[in-house]
Amino acid sequence: MFWLLSLPFRLLFAILIGIVVLPIALVLAPIALLLWIPLMLVKFTLRLVAALVLLPIAAVIAVAVLLAGGAAMAVALLPLLILAALIWLVFRAATAPLAV
Repeated sequence: MFWLLSLPFRLLFAILIGIVVLPIALVLAPIALLLWIPLMLVKFTLRLVAALVLLPIAAVIAVAVLLAGGAAMAVALLPLLILAALIWLVFRAATAPLAV
């Protein structure tokens, strides 16, 4: 309950400290930005180069994985495909129309 009692004083001190610190922040902000912008440009450039190098490699790996997965599924389903083809041939031969 003490926090509720001290709330007006905390608000007052926060406003006073904000008013005192604001001019300092306004003076130091451009200096901080002058140091920050080149570092962000370097970071962006390095990420762009990394993306341009790694994306084609990742695309080739993704295609290889998809092809390998498709081949594995085809090999796994090949007995079922053969069975379905045999059943289709049996039914096709059994229901062949008679020549008149």
